[in-house]
Amino acid sequence: MRNQTTTLLDRDLSILSFNERVLSLAQREDYPLLERLRFLCIVASNLDEFFEVRMEQQLEAMQDGITRGKVTAQTYESISNKAHTLVDRQYHLFANVLMPALEQEGVELRSSSIRTAAEKRWVAQYFHKEVKPLLLPIALDPSHPFPQVANKALNFIVEIDNKLKKTKTIAIVRVPRVLPRLIRIPSRVNKKKQCYVSLTSVIRAHLPDLFEGVKIRNFSQFRVTRNSDLDVDEDDVSNLRTALRKELAHRQYGEPVRLEVTEDCDDALADFLLEQFSLTQSALYKVNGPVNLGRLIQLPDLAGIAELSFPSHTPAWPKALSTTESIFSQLKKRDILIHQPFESFEAVIQLLDEAVHDDDVLAIHQTIYRAGSDPRMLDLLKKAVQKGKEVLVVVELKARFDEEANINWAEALESIGAQVVYGIVGLKTHAKMCLIMRREGRSIKRYGHVSTGNYNPKTAKLYTDLSMLTCDLTFTREMEHVFRHLTSELPLPRMRKLLVSPFTLHSTMRRYINAATNAAAKGKPARIIIKTNSLTDEALALALIRAAKKGVVIDLIVRGACILPLNIKGLEGRIRIRSIVGRFLEHSRAFYFNVDGKVKLWLSSADWMTRNMLRRVEIAWPILDPEMQQRIMDECFIPYLQDNIDAWALTEDGTYRLVAKLPSNEKPSKQFSAQNHLIEMHTR
Repeated sequence: MRNQTTTLLDRDLSILSFNERVLSLAQREDYPLLERLRFLCIVASNLDEFFEVRMEQQLEAMQDGITRGKVTAQTYESISNKAHTLVDRQYHLFANVLMPALEQEGVELRSSSIRTAAEKRWVAQYFHKEVKPLLLPIALDPSHPFPQVANKALNFIVEIDNKLKKTKTIAIVRVPRVLPRLIRIPSRVNKKKQCYVSLTSVIRAHLPDLFEGVKIRNFSQFRVTRNSDLDVDEDDVSNLRTALRKELAHRQYGEPVRLEVTEDCDDALADFLLEQFSLTQSALYKVNGPVNLGRLIQLPDLAGIAELSFPSHTPAWPKALSTTESIFSQLKKRDILIHQPFESFEAVIQLLDEAVHDDDVLAIHQTIYRAGSDPRMLDLLKKAVQKGKEVLVVVELKARFDEEANINWAEALESIGAQVVYGIVGLKTHAKMCLIMRREGRSIKRYGHVSTGNYNPKTAKLYTDLSMLTCDLTFTREMEHVFRHLTSELPLPRMRKLLVSPFTLHSTMRRYINAATNAAAKGKPARIIIKTNSLTDEALALALIRAAKKGVVIDLIVRGACILPLNIKGLEGRIRIRSIVGRFLEHSRAFYFNVDGKVKLWLSSADWMTRNMLRRVEIAWPILDPEMQQRIMDECFIPYLQDNIDAWALTEDGTYRLVAKLPSNEKPSKQFSAQNHLIEMHTR
């Protein structure tokens, strides 16, 4: 934490450490086999994104380190070594544990070496009918230079002997993205099992049919990962949406950062590819299995075996919300808290639906960061426009990897007359808000929804998040001020309830930490509990360290990256850091401060990261009702601090260890999972 390079290293090592914890879910024997495979594939996808987003910075740091000293070069090597170790663990688990176990359960991925004669005949027919017509080998020569290879596109490199020219030739074969990556062998061919073949194994088995008349010497699958951060100077573009569309066209061809080949790839071929992509040996990943494990995430759904999957979970309707009374009427009586995915996001959809069909509703304002593929919210907003309501949508065009979807949302809404804005230049809009204006008598009443998570019905079933419905006058007026700021950049007035980054959120969190520090220094009780996805802001981490040294009791529930070290003198045992990694992705952010018996509790869209605090528009809102405060304690803090199944503790040596395996004189009376507890609580 002493300089930017060290923080960069800590952050990226911590991200890889989180993926190690996710990978551990694929090792859990108490988890169903298909779900274990799913977690393995999730790690593969996470690593793709890590390389696309993080490794370019590390490569640049390494190159700068040549002239600035050894620290940055060592940073890259540390990241690279940890990534290689993680990938090796992945493929060992895939080849030696999960696939043999699935084969015992009747689900098999059949390689060409073990296919029966009948299976080989069927695969050959499939190749010639469906695959071969789409394959076009490109032989490299002066008139055919090495082709442009798109980000994460799967290819074969083939070395052939050309008898006519009496030379060795390199050819590249691109695997078509339009074809399914997994193909099930019909039951008439194999009646005993669910047998699948990968598209690459089909092509591999029939490469000789593709190169008739020549001898194949060597071949390998390969895939290159490229830097995928978009580079748009918002201060220098007249139309951000148009500029992003142009930049998206080039995303597939950013700077190479990783090369993957199969384990048996000839060294000369691997070196040839590294040279083409200007990569070093440390960027080469030789893998014992399919080059893109992420594509196998289809298999759990294709297999569809209930006994090998988690029991289906249907989120409960929020208990505080009646299904027989208007949501508007209920909000006049009380605020309503929703805890997803234990409670259903459908309540938010119903609120929007009710607003659309209510003639007294005049306007709907909403932020969109990641909306996903479910069209219902978009359709409802369109319908609101068609009914003559004023619809304002703040669309964050720069939500990484959702840029194109968000551009499409923006264009679809603009085309029918909605007012669409893209927030503030230089700042991502990450706040999650929906504000509804409704005429009631002679005045306009505001109803609001705020959330720690996105307006995405799909991820609302997979991520834990907290959201709140309210018609509190001060609260909703301040939401209106934030929307006005996003559309006009007019200064925000002094807020009584909402904290807004990059203005007041960071400084307020530091102020509350300092208040706890001062109280503890005077011998008064002080407690801090923070639940967040990441803690990488150095100022907040240092403030927590100072607080702990003064006697503040601190518990941090940080799912992912955490740069706060525990091996500092005077800190021994004073800060406890745990990461919960289970069936659902922990995504809620909640900040609890108890200073001499006075409680302050905030929910927020923001993680404790510098980017969230200083480079994004985020909100945090206070929970003032004692009953709701207690509910958050009972559902968001206490269970997670008691968890001894899905919890990992950060130790003083910087590694995470399962809480269940930590040395302890007191053995728990029973095993306890916070997520399982919450599922049971809400389904009673």
